[in-house]
Amino acid sequence: MVAITGRGGLVTVSLVGAGPGDPGLLTLRGAELIGRAEVVVYDRLIAHELLELAPEAAERIDVGKVPGGSDSSDRQREINRLLVDRGRAGRRVVRLKGGDPFVFGRGGEEAEALRQAGVDYEIVPGVSSAFAAPAAAGIPVTHRGLATSVSVVTARVGEASTGGVDWAALGRVGGTLVILMGMSERKAIVDGLVAGGRPADTPVAVVHWGTTERQQVVRTTLVGLPAVDLPAPSVIVVGAVAGLDVTAAVAAAEAVDEGT
Repeated sequence: MVAITGRGGLVTVSLVGAGPGDPGLLTLRGAELIGRAEVVVYDRLIAHELLELAPEAAERIDVGKVPGGSDSSDRQREINRLLVDRGRAGRRVVRLKGGDPFVFGRGGEEAEALRQAGVDYEIVPGVSSAFAAPAAAGIPVTHRGLATSVSVVTARVGEASTGGVDWAALGRVGGTLVILMGMSERKAIVDGLVAGGRPADTPVAVVHWGTTERQQVVRTTLVGLPAVDLPAPSVIVVGAVAGLDVTAAVAAAEAVDEGT
């Protein structure tokens, strides 16, 4: 479902979720909008095959933020101004964001900037890596008898005034914990979760470049997480379900079938 908001005029800016990495996981609505875009404003980690869907004459603007680069808040304000300027000019703008625009994608800030400027826009949800990456690794984030709830958190806190992540509190929460942008905070994550009551031998899986051809999966325990040496983008899954791999079961069944 596409949510359209604004002041009743022509929608010029579309905030589109590009999905978790595999270009095939872009929604049909997202593909339609890219196909008729005049401007595509895109993030660093999106599949560049998606840019090929845009008309040849479309303006393509890379606004990807580099970890450890310039102040992300200043950069975000620049992106907001860019969307407002192009939208006010009446151009068909697709803001292509990794995953889902409203799941740690700062899509809400961009939507607010457009609303305050009186620029009509629409929101096209995308498949979040928080759920797609575990699924691609054969990990169901909820599973009967193992986990009836899932919590999603980012380890990267944007503004200092918001404080840090209370890992000890999350350690007291049951179910599955999915952590985005957490590889640089591995030790703090482990210390906090264990302090909050998560057993040190809790299964953990790290999924790097989930859903893509570059996907790597490392399985360990909570205490072993700091030793996992995978760069971003990686999704960390903590909980009993991290010990599962339903894709391995499927592969084994197919091997049996081929042998009969």
